[in-house]
Amino acid sequence: MRRRTPEKTKKREVTAVSQATSTSEPIKTVEEEDEHQRRGSGRYIVGLALSAGLAGLLYGYDTVSISGAIDFLQSKYALSPALQGLVISSIMIGGVIGAGFSGFLSDKYGRRKILMFGGAFFFVAALWSAFTFSPFTLILARVIGGIGIGLAAALAVTYITESAPTNIRGALTSAYQLLTISGIFLTNVINYFIASSGSHEWGIDFGWRWMLGIGAIPAAIFVAALWFSPESPRFLVQAGRVEEGYKVLERINGSDKARRDVEEIQLQIKAEKEANAQFSDLFKPGLRKALLIGIFLAIFNQAIGMNAISYYGPVMFSHMGFGGNTEFLASSLVGGIELVFTVVGMYLIDTAGRKKLMAVGSGLMVLFALGISFSYANNYQLLMLIFVMCFTSCFAFSMGPIPWIMIPELFPTYLRGRATGICTVFLWATNWAIGQFTPMMISGIGGMGTFLVFACTNLICFLGVMTFVPETKDKTLEEIAELWKPKGEQQSNAQLEVVRATADLKQAEADIKAAEAELARARRAKERAIATKAAAEALVAAQKRR
Repeated sequence: MRRRTPEKTKKREVTAVSQATSTSEPIKTVEEEDEHQRRGSGRYIVGLALSAGLAGLLYGYDTVSISGAIDFLQSKYALSPALQGLVISSIMIGGVIGAGFSGFLSDKYGRRKILMFGGAFFFVAALWSAFTFSPFTLILARVIGGIGIGLAAALAVTYITESAPTNIRGALTSAYQLLTISGIFLTNVINYFIASSGSHEWGIDFGWRWMLGIGAIPAAIFVAALWFSPESPRFLVQAGRVEEGYKVLERINGSDKARRDVEEIQLQIKAEKEANAQFSDLFKPGLRKALLIGIFLAIFNQAIGMNAISYYGPVMFSHMGFGGNTEFLASSLVGGIELVFTVVGMYLIDTAGRKKLMAVGSGLMVLFALGISFSYANNYQLLMLIFVMCFTSCFAFSMGPIPWIMIPELFPTYLRGRATGICTVFLWATNWAIGQFTPMMISGIGGMGTFLVFACTNLICFLGVMTFVPETKDKTLEEIAELWKPKGEQQSNAQLEVVRATADLKQAEADIKAAEAELARARRAKERAIATKAAAEALVAAQKRR
């Protein structure tokens, strides 16, 4: 076995960028500890993605816990269709408030802190919901919880987007949707066991309280996970904390890629300062198009009908003749299908691309929404369940996760938090409309008419995706930001290539020096081995002469 020698430990110098592109203090020289540091850590970035993605678990848990509780709440409080809708949609009212402030707060105080505040809000709201004694105090508690989810939802995806390597950014950002669907699936199972733990009267008095209160557990785990996580590296560089940002990027991508990432981020920041970049840029030609695309994706993430199934699935299945708690089993089966196809989407998103998956998914959802409508009209229970599962599977690999992934990708670093917050306000507002008006639609125009409406919204979604949504696969966040600049102001691709080529040249020179040092070490080792061999041969010859 070869012995590691002190000469094998190399030194490398990391310079953030030349004085012409630097926006703060250059990164200090650091000492390379080992190959692991040079190449980065896959476990580290997956850990960060899962920590922030737990915000999706909170969202998924609430989505289904209230769908399980609403039937008991309706019996307990004799809720009208409008008040039933308000109990469910009240969390979206808070979500609009939280999302509206999340971007501005995160751009000032950082992504991580605001994510933790969001988790704390939801923790308090979950416990409060379990101990309410009127529909109006429950609505207030759910508004508070909505503020927490509104703060956390968009920022979780922004945090992952700003931390993830380009080639797996889509898959890692899908962690939010994966955990959302995991929350939906697990909560359906939990609802079933809680509903089966006692009589219907027990469920009316106590069962729904357990369904809502258990949400405090994932909220506490979310806050604890973020406590041990770093701030977003791009936010750190933007805030002038370049050394800290570099260290996070180094652990994610390795030292070589981290240096190039910092250089590109600083180059973009310099260009933004020279152009006097400000929030009003979001409403000017170029970025205005990005904002409109983000709003479109946010609205149709919610408007295509999946949340109607998530919120009212047990009620829908019950009306179709499922009984004896089998409506909860049917919803669990739908949640399981959604979980499986979310994983499929994670596998495909960085290979097939965002746009293609959204187009295929929304196109198929038109057909399956028509199938659900047909099943409602003819009271075909099994056929409706099959069409609901098919509809859900298409949503899970397309319009479910991808809008959450693409929206933060569309905007430059200095606007990402605020722009994503604006888009998320539209998302939550649409979510509120679905939660509020779905029971009224089902009561007024029936399940057949309701899903005919959703078939139409899916058709509009398909046409919009095909017409003006861009592909962001395999593009760095800085390259995507270049798409929205007016032609006369665009930074040429050649300039970016110069930056990358310069960084590659520096690394090649460092590698050559390291190789030369290794060659010199090998030569010295060879000389020592030759000398040792000669000495040993002389010793053997001397012993033979005796």
